[in-house]
Amino acid sequence: MKVRGERECQDCGTRWRYYETGSIACPDCGSIHSVGIDEHTEHTDTPATLDLTPVRSRIDTDTTREIADATAERCREYTRKRGFIDAGELRSLDPTFVAAVELQHIGTHLSRELRSGDPAERYFYELLGGADDGDRPAVDEVPSALRVPYGLAMAAAVDSYQRDVRTYLDANPEPTARQLSGRIRDHRKRIEALDGDVDPADANRLVHAARDLGSYITGNESAFVRAENWLTGIEDDTV
Repeated sequence: MKVRGERECQDCGTRWRYYETGSIACPDCGSIHSVGIDEHTEHTDTPATLDLTPVRSRIDTDTTREIADATAERCREYTRKRGFIDAGELRSLDPTFVAAVELQHIGTHLSRELRSGDPAERYFYELLGGADDGDRPAVDEVPSALRVPYGLAMAAAVDSYQRDVRTYLDANPEPTARQLSGRIRDHRKRIEALDGDVDPADANRLVHAARDLGSYITGNESAFVRAENWLTGIEDDTV
């Protein structure tokens, strides 16, 4: 959406940046009577921090299903606020967002399972331990029991990013980037059509391709080649 990023409180005169607070309420007096004083600019992100400490503190007292459910909800709240266009600038598909989406899907999956195996639980708790900082277990550690939610999570993360990429390219046309984005979209749809049941390595490659697409759009020419290589790896793997 397009917003006026610079705001002024009509009650006390304070000026602030909406991009930093995500609110029209004055940070000094709390008044909601404010006006934008600059031009409308595309902005989809909201200030948000992923803090899983409260969930981790329950590990010794709650069941895995309870912790998984609470984790999924906390990650859902975080990802719902996030976007990738900040004051008109396209941002990267950052590791913390990807980790949160993965944890949301895997947490939801485990919260519905009557019984989950040790490998799945170990993977979940390792992911829970570092997701706040964007740390995720290596893709070759994904257990077979989590193959489907992992694939769906990677597709969902890419879909969220590409929505903002499309919005950005509508305002800043770049034919080569749009073509590359279309290839990424096709692979994402394939994963969705297979309900996430793909090689985790391919799902992970797609995330890397989307991230490099963003880097290319924002000026890193070599990122285009990297993105193509990631997609070629997927295509070679599915022949």
